[in-house]
Amino acid sequence: MTGRILVVDDEANIRTALGKLLARLGHTVQTAAAVPEALDILRHARFQIVISDLRMPGQDGLQLLRQIRNIDPLVDVIMMTAYGTIESAVEAVKDGAYDYIEKPINQERLPILLSRVLEKQSLAEDNLRLRQVISAREEYGNLVGKSDKIAKLYEMIEMLAPTPATVLIQGESGVGKELIARAIHQRSARASGPMISLNCGAIPESLLESELFGFEKGAFTGADSARQGKIEMADRGTLFLDEVGEMNPKTQIELLRVLESRELRRLGGAKLVKVDIRVVAATNKILYEEVSAGRFREDLFYRLNVVPVTVPPLRERLDDLPLLADRFLQEFGAAYSRPTKRLTRDAVETLLRHSWPGNVRELKNLMERLTVLTNDTLVRTEDLPDEYCPAQPTLRTILVPLGETLEKVEELLIRRTLAEITTHRERAAAILGISPRALHYKLRRMGIESEGVVERPADPGDTSKNG
Repeated sequence: MTGRILVVDDEANIRTALGKLLARLGHTVQTAAAVPEALDILRHARFQIVISDLRMPGQDGLQLLRQIRNIDPLVDVIMMTAYGTIESAVEAVKDGAYDYIEKPINQERLPILLSRVLEKQSLAEDNLRLRQVISAREEYGNLVGKSDKIAKLYEMIEMLAPTPATVLIQGESGVGKELIARAIHQRSARASGPMISLNCGAIPESLLESELFGFEKGAFTGADSARQGKIEMADRGTLFLDEVGEMNPKTQIELLRVLESRELRRLGGAKLVKVDIRVVAATNKILYEEVSAGRFREDLFYRLNVVPVTVPPLRERLDDLPLLADRFLQEFGAAYSRPTKRLTRDAVETLLRHSWPGNVRELKNLMERLTVLTNDTLVRTEDLPDEYCPAQPTLRTILVPLGETLEKVEELLIRRTLAEITTHRERAAAILGISPRALHYKLRRMGIESEGVVERPADPGDTSKNG
């Protein structure tokens, strides 16, 4: 298990050696020479572990420990201590540090200590996600999520559910539009009545009308007895019309009449049947564009679009992905009588980088596949299908996010050139296309004075998030 680690020590050789050791173990490492620098880094980036020297000029490790609590209380701190300062290290543990390790660093003990910290954090995150899943399940049935966008969706559901207003749910295929419809029904005054669903895109045009309006005996060949349609079945409840944009023009006209009069006539029948229904429709099409193209009636569109609700795609609510994945793994573990799987942190980070064209449905299908095909209870990155594990950039590639300052980009390029291509200042200057004097000036401005290997900072293009 690997993580993001910040090393804080006033001695450059210790920072460099420890940084190289941690990098070989697979961790993402950044270093700081003093407490103020470390605090600045922690305010702008998320780290799981801080390894700090106990004794440093100015502010020491204990002062850093106390200030980290205010910035990110989830960070675990490991203190490095020299012989003779063990009592202070013990005091640091009493004050909230996870543990301490003596100098010179024991290269066998350190990996064990780090694994213990990361495993503890992973279990804590799992427990938190499980509590959130349970909370979300209790509040909104199968609709799971805690992101800002899904929270706003919850608020909208709470406001519109008690009203009789017709709702049009729009969103890409696989985002969970039917779950929204069910949440609306369950919170409405019609919750004790039926919720009847009809997928307008899954039924042939020739059958859609009879499915929707029902028919009398003898209405057509094979109609041996009368049958209610979906609209009648939804009386005193909610009618959910999924993929309403696929409805043919003739059925659109008939549906419009029902919405206006709250009456229907079965196929082959003469009697008008009164119905008390609330209509919730859903589509993955942009209906006003369908109206402009003449494929959907404008008057029906306005009848359905009384309260529009847009469900965000999964790529816009990635904070919910770990919750959703845990929920699906629990469901499929129970369904297949198999132990519940758990995604490792690295696997979650990999999935967060996927574009999710199939949205929540795609994630659900993947979790079912992993439940069936993985033997271990831990699902690692290597267990994921190839399409979820794109090739990573090489060490000599940098990713620069939009919005980064030119000064930060320049510093990153200089540091990476010195760390990974050449430490020779004149050769580095030639590669960068500047004079050695200009490079020397820039290094002084960045606080890089030594002629040794420059520590490689965390890549600002690294979009991974923890916690």
